[in-house]
Amino acid sequence: MTFLDETIALPVGVTLDRFIKRNQEAFPFATGELSQLLRDIALAAKIVNREINKAGLVDVTGAIGTSNIQGEAQQKLDMIAHIRFMRALRNGGEVAGIVSEEEENIVLTGNDEAKYVVAIDPLDGSSNIDVNVSIGTIFSIYRRLSAQGTKVNANDFLQGGEAQVAAGYVLYGSSTVLVYTTGHGVNGFTYESSLGEFFLSYPTIQIPEDGNLYSINDGNMPDFPEAILRYIDLCRNRRYSARYIGSLVGDFHRNLLKGGIYFYPPTRKTPQGKLRLLYECYPLAFIVEQAGGMATDGKQRLLEVEIKNLHQRSPLCIGSSTMVKEAEQVYVEQSSMIQ
Repeated sequence: MTFLDETIALPVGVTLDRFIKRNQEAFPFATGELSQLLRDIALAAKIVNREINKAGLVDVTGAIGTSNIQGEAQQKLDMIAHIRFMRALRNGGEVAGIVSEEEENIVLTGNDEAKYVVAIDPLDGSSNIDVNVSIGTIFSIYRRLSAQGTKVNANDFLQGGEAQVAAGYVLYGSSTVLVYTTGHGVNGFTYESSLGEFFLSYPTIQIPEDGNLYSINDGNMPDFPEAILRYIDLCRNRRYSARYIGSLVGDFHRNLLKGGIYFYPPTRKTPQGKLRLLYECYPLAFIVEQAGGMATDGKQRLLEVEIKNLHQRSPLCIGSSTMVKEAEQVYVEQSSMIQ
């Protein structure tokens, strides 16, 4: 029986911990460290879930008056989530270094013997915190290139999207859901707070090949490339439904389950794109491909886009394969017309 067959056979209700143990042999270099690392991420997600759920009752909403490396205003919960994940990954002992949206430089954990490094957006969609809209965490795991026992360096993180060992996200919404892949399909787990456990609720996720949902920020339309405007017109003429939360994880999760396409194209203000390649685009591209979908920057497969710095930005077009292929074709045709 293959790993996929075993996964399909698993009953809904299996805990995350049991799922990880059962499938540990499918993890690259399986000696238990990656399994523990995934548990550490799940633990931090539980703690962040608790903080988010009491956001309206205690003073953890609003901005703190500082900006992150991207120049974006940091919210209180941004920093709370950052601290919680840093602490869980440091104390877990399986991570040698971390790149976070909230830090300019690599965070060294002191675990120099550890095999892995993690890139993370601790709290995506933080502008939605104050209005109780879905937000999320996005993470990506790499096996370090530098020698164990030494300090990690930028090269450990700049390996490219295809080098990811695992990637996932946590969605904090009407329920808290953890979705991840280790390159053997995609599975989702829903948090049951009274038991303190994540339970398998979305086994072997496959994104529909086609869909009728498109997600894009219409407010930026005057600054979009002509190819994007043409594709949006196609969507509207076909009476597709526009669905945009303004939280990347929330929009991606909906389209992953129902079928659809998500865009964050370049604009005049952000000609290189706005989303971060390392800890937003790469992990979601890995997940969507494992689920049968596609991700591109408009010109090439997203996982093949070269990364040169830790906080590099990129355009993103991601979702159902038929829709992404068509959007890419529109882009190619428009580019040839310009030439």
